Amino acid sequence: MWKGNSPAGSQGAAMEGTGGELGVQGNWGPEDAPGLLARASLTMLPWPLPLASSALTLLFGALTSLFLWYCYRLGSQDMQALGSGSRARGVRGGPVGCSEASGPSPRGPGDPGEGPRTEGLVSRRLRAYARRYSWAGMGRVRRAAQGGPGPGRGPGVLGIQRPGLLFLPDLPSAPFVPRDAQRHDVELLESSFPAILRDFGAVSWDFSGTTPLPRGWSPPLAPGCYQLLLYQAGRCQPTNCRRCPGAYRALRGLRSFMSANTFGNAGFSVLLPGARLEGRCGPTNARVRCHLGLKIPPGCELVVGGEPQCWAEGHCLLVDDSFLHTVAHNGSPEDGPRVVFIVDLWHPNVAGAERQALDFVFAPDP
Repeated sequence: MWKGNSPAGSQGAAMEGTGGELGVQGNWGPEDAPGLLARASLTMLPWPLPLASSALTLLFGALTSLFLWYCYRLGSQDMQALGSGSRARGVRGGPVGCSEASGPSPRGPGDPGEGPRTEGLVSRRLRAYARRYSWAGMGRVRRAAQGGPGPGRGPGVLGIQRPGLLFLPDLPSAPFVPRDAQRHDVELLESSFPAILRDFGAVSWDFSGTTPLPRGWSPPLAPGCYQLLLYQAGRCQPTNCRRCPGAYRALRGLRSFMSANTFGNAGFSVLLPGARLEGRCGPTNARVRCHLGLKIPPGCELVVGGEPQCWAEGHCLLVDDSFLHTVAHNGSPEDGPRVVFIVDLWHPNVAGAERQALDFVFAPDP
């Protein structure tokens, strides 16, 4: 009910009809309250909803950006650790060498500069592995990465075992490992002896040193030592594998071959008469070297950790090359070279979870 003169009344009626402005001067009766409340709610209710929606949108966008930033940081840290690991020379297992171990490390495990840098790199890559998978079963590997007690670092450890890069604690240590520890792989290699020997005959040469080095053979690391590798530092050598199908087939059937690790190598090792490789140690005690004798003339000797042994044609010999060892061919030139087929296997006491972690940490270069 609107009260006033006719012009004002007509103006108020017009305003009431449009329902536009509630601030017009005038008088209302009680009966007008419901209509006024309804108009006020219609006018005031819509404006807070877009504001609330915008605030929620901004909050959701901020949370999404924070999550994406966190994922980027996590991924970049992992890739940085992996990239630095592949570029660093300290995590490479090195080639098989012409001896029964990798070539001697340029520095010992206790030398300043090399040891801490390598241990820090291994620790970073191991943390990257744990973030992606788990720390479960990583006790020994974690201690090894942190530079825990090892040969030359604690009391009561034999000085004749000095792995150059990685010492995995609490592994049984013996210069020679029983055949039964890797029965399946030993029997497979021994049954493949005729095929592997044929492959060597197909790639062999006179080893005189007067002719150019044949395709596939690596330059000698020492006088009288030659090698042809099917796997080098965990990477397959396709050309040599195609030339040696029997040996490659045997490698593919092994259960514990370190085929995806820079510590893993496989190939033919030739030692000429009069050649001798003085004391050296391999890079890690996490592996065992399997020697399959192919041609063993008289006067050949392998001394590991002070214990002498000799090869036999068609039979395997398991060696922990982290022990100090010496190889010699004391035969006459008429006896011909000593030839063995060498394969790097996992130490039988390294658990599956530890092997997976070490394959990640010491992955071959891409």
